[in-house]
Amino acid sequence: MTLRLLLASVFLGFGPLTTSLLLAEPPNIIFIVADDMGYADISSFGAPDIKTPNIDRIGEEGIKFTNIYAMGPECTPSRVSFLTGRYPQRVGGMECAIGTGNVGRYDDAVQLAQAGDLGLPPSHSVLAPKLKDAGYHNVIFGKWHLGYEDKFSPLDQGFDKFIGFLGGNVDYFRHEELSDIDVYLSDREILNNRKGYTTNLITQDAIKFLKESRKDPDTPFFLYLPHAAPHFPFQGPEDDDGTMPSAEDWTKGTRETYLKMMEGLDQSVGEVLEKIEAIGIAHNTIIVFTSDHGAMKPGLNNPWRDYKGTLFEGGIRVPLLVRWPAKIAPGSTSDQVGSLMDLTKSFLEAAGAETNELNLDGEDLFTLALKGEPTVDRTLHWRAKRSPRIWSATRHGEWKWIRKDDDGHVSEWLFNLNKDPYEKDNLLERQMTPRQSATHAMLKRTHEDWEASVAPSR
Repeated sequence: MTLRLLLASVFLGFGPLTTSLLLAEPPNIIFIVADDMGYADISSFGAPDIKTPNIDRIGEEGIKFTNIYAMGPECTPSRVSFLTGRYPQRVGGMECAIGTGNVGRYDDAVQLAQAGDLGLPPSHSVLAPKLKDAGYHNVIFGKWHLGYEDKFSPLDQGFDKFIGFLGGNVDYFRHEELSDIDVYLSDREILNNRKGYTTNLITQDAIKFLKESRKDPDTPFFLYLPHAAPHFPFQGPEDDDGTMPSAEDWTKGTRETYLKMMEGLDQSVGEVLEKIEAIGIAHNTIIVFTSDHGAMKPGLNNPWRDYKGTLFEGGIRVPLLVRWPAKIAPGSTSDQVGSLMDLTKSFLEAAGAETNELNLDGEDLFTLALKGEPTVDRTLHWRAKRSPRIWSATRHGEWKWIRKDDDGHVSEWLFNLNKDPYEKDNLLERQMTPRQSATHAMLKRTHEDWEASVAPSR
């Protein structure tokens, strides 16, 4: 047994496993991502009004992570981070959600859009290509939001099948966005007449794939399910009135509708769980559920401060649930600080893929959380641009520094998250101790060094 495999066996607290078993039976991986879902929008994370028994079951039968961050407060940068295992800033132009109709929303993104180059280049993709190299069959059903042009297709980034939509927000019944671009595709072909509710269609595609996967049981798969729900337009499964919402109503929604969307998503997760059990692959299948960032209203990010689009905890803290019956004991909880960017290395390590030469920014979260030692301090950085505003933040251990430059109007915050997890006490607004002043200077300096280190190549 190699040292890496031996350490994995010891750290994860499992019985002895032979190298041949680990390599001969790599796990299937199912990665389910909600869109714009709040931290407190599932029952096991404090939802006061939404019942999500199927989503909660993943954590009950596996591990519940409570201290996980998205690497951006919007869709595109977060997705870049977990498909590359790196900070989204390294790509260039991807620090903000690509606007409807392929619109750049800050200087670099605008220039790339004008050049027809706004998207995730295949050369930056890591997760799906490396899984493919390891023998995996990779499919994606749902939201892409990493480029409209064909050269940014998932099919060129390690995926063997794609059915879904390219943009960031699409009508759940007509499968169109508020632009003149056709966004719903099957591989590279436009689907103009698909009928049904988006959440249900994604589920149907997943179930069909799972059935077909039994024809080749020796090939492990990566099933990526980036859902639309509960992102606007706020439409429940029974809410079709025959017309698309107007541009003025596109982002308006009630908590009641949001609840219906979430419960529809939970039902989808239940169908996937039921299917992998029915076909006998649940034991060695990793299933992960999370959100790409915090919610906007009417979602709930309790108990954290603020909403999507900010770098307060409510904008970037996300629930994370992981089940892997073959390796993870049920009923575990981890407070280990981590990020969705860590999932790249976590999945690749679990698949037996070599990661030492990939220069990933993330860690193997599964090993960090399950090795039975105290939590490890992490340093994480963020920068989010949407003209004319730039948010910056660094978390280092218990400390978090935030800066907002709103067209030249600068605000700063410093929090001790151990003492003030809800970010109510800005230490910069009162007389600081020498230690607090030194920490403030250190965090700013550390962030500047990080910005220099992630300068994009394009």
